Amino acid sequence: MVSQEPLEKTPLHALHLELGARMVPFAGYDMPVQYPMGVMKEHLHTREKAGLFDVSHMGQVYLKPRSGNLADAAIALEKLAPVDLLGLKPGRQRYAFFTNEEGGILDDLMVANRGDHLLVIVNAACKDADLAHMKAYLSDLCEVETHFEDKALLALQGPKAEDVLAPLCPAVAEMKFMDVRACELMGVTCVISRSGYTGEDGFEISVPAEHADALARTLLAHEDCEAIGLGARDSLRLEAGLCLYGNDIDTTTTPVEASLVWGMQKARRPGGDREGGFPGADIVLQQLAEGAKRLRVGLKAEGRAPIRPPAKLYADDKGETEIGHVTSGGFGPSVGAPVAMGYVAADHAETGTTLYAEVRGKFLPVTITDTPFIKPTYKR
Repeated sequence: MVSQEPLEKTPLHALHLELGARMVPFAGYDMPVQYPMGVMKEHLHTREKAGLFDVSHMGQVYLKPRSGNLADAAIALEKLAPVDLLGLKPGRQRYAFFTNEEGGILDDLMVANRGDHLLVIVNAACKDADLAHMKAYLSDLCEVETHFEDKALLALQGPKAEDVLAPLCPAVAEMKFMDVRACELMGVTCVISRSGYTGEDGFEISVPAEHADALARTLLAHEDCEAIGLGARDSLRLEAGLCLYGNDIDTTTTPVEASLVWGMQKARRPGGDREGGFPGADIVLQQLAEGAKRLRVGLKAEGRAPIRPPAKLYADDKGETEIGHVTSGGFGPSVGAPVAMGYVAADHAETGTTLYAEVRGKFLPVTITDTPFIKPTYKR
């Protein structure tokens, strides 16, 4: 069923229309899927130079400890996420995820230590549920402050991102991957992280909504920077082996099944200082110890035909033994070949294994491949 609710607009909506974007509904917002350049060229431009993405539909939440001690907010948030947040240093950011009582992923998010509060960036489609979740469990210890409307979020991605941003704030050149700091951009205080979701170096910029248009226009005026839509954002993150919530991870997939164990630090794992204590811990910790029955893997196809979800995966070319399915897939412009991710039975998940994807009645060979499909260029 198509929702009859009017679509929300980001602070850059008028700019998207001015730039000739093709707009589509996404997570309740009217969002640019591509510009006149087209998805393929937008993708390659981001890999080669710099692309500017409007990600203002995502939610920004401040968690402010009522005690004034940030450790209290970190410990409180750890009760919802199997991640070491107490050990997150000021000026640093960490990937995290909320789990449910079955160990499934409610949402994946970014958490930054801002000194006196935690900044939590949540996915657009989940932000209302995430906010209710945090208020229900954290309100006794934290003020849960939303910035859904008064803040915009821009992602500047690509090898030339620093060259584009540094003229406005030279200090960004000193930042490393996952650093977070406040910076004056065009006379306005913004919060900048050296992060993104493309596999490239780059920045995410939280800017007051009323200043977002002027900042975006200034960045786009740089010869190396172009506006990039959701289409290229999806192919870029897929090549980087990064999950899309609702496709590759959801409430039915655990962090272990999703191959996100790297996001669970030692302190929260078996034998760690703060082992467990999060929803679904018994299930997740058991999978860590014994292994999960299925795993998310990368897939490369022969030929040029993309393997798209929800294509079924089989152990044989006759389609007799089904062992999984595709969750994300398409043509990888930088790879020059189709790439995909999906879930397969653990005993068929070894790199190099040949499986068969059902595409329009044919069984096409695919090979399990390590992700990411491209070499990331994060500034370590």
